[in-house]
Amino acid sequence: MTTVRRATRPGRPSLRVERELQRAGHRVLAGMDEVGRGSPAGPVSVGVVVIDETCRTAPAGVRDSKLLTPAARVAMVPRLRRWALAHAVGHAGPAEIDEIGIIAALRLAGTRAPAQLDVVPDLVLLDGNHDWLTDPQEVGLFAGLGDGASTPPVRTMIKADMRCSSVAAASVPAKVERDQQMVELADVHPHYRWEDNKGYSASAHPDALRVHGPCVEHRRSWSLPGVPPVRGRSDAVGDDEGRPGEGHDLLAGTVSEGRSG
Repeated sequence: MTTVRRATRPGRPSLRVERELQRAGHRVLAGMDEVGRGSPAGPVSVGVVVIDETCRTAPAGVRDSKLLTPAARVAMVPRLRRWALAHAVGHAGPAEIDEIGIIAALRLAGTRAPAQLDVVPDLVLLDGNHDWLTDPQEVGLFAGLGDGASTPPVRTMIKADMRCSSVAAASVPAKVERDQQMVELADVHPHYRWEDNKGYSASAHPDALRVHGPCVEHRRSWSLPGVPPVRGRSDAVGDDEGRPGEGHDLLAGTVSEGRSG
């Protein structure tokens, strides 16, 4: 796994990095991005968009999902589906996050997404500098000890969601699907106003937790306001396998949904 470091000048995503990788021999590329990692309720979701050299410039307006309005994201999804060679979204639920930890749950969602496709990418391009997709048992001294499933080579890149069209595109259907799930769950658990905050700490969510406590859709091993901590395996800032760290404080450290609607 290699991390690509590039300048972080503002601008719209392009296929420049993807074309460089294709010229280097990785003809079929998968851009992948996650949403919901910092939310104390609901799933963590991973989108994947696969392109090859026949996929021309991405649809106008493609951005990381956090930079698009909810309406723009929904309108963008069918355009991205027509553009990409293949696409999918995978999810890992709160019970799975509590059981195996947030990093392993990211990996689970990240393997469920491409498992839906009929094409295998030559390389996966991830945002950031940490390869959360590759199972540690596939590398180093642990290679060959896993269940036989193999992850394609992974290339990480800081700010890939801002610079690479495939990664930015992957975040959009992931965000749309996860938001829709949270809106549907709001009908079942109306106290938390998930139709507004999508499970993040913004809006009335923390107040409702103090009054009503958590429900089955909450990550109960996280530190939730007014809720006694549960000694579990999950932590938003734990180690690579999601073993507990200091707990995830909903008020002090959770990502707000204010920018992304």
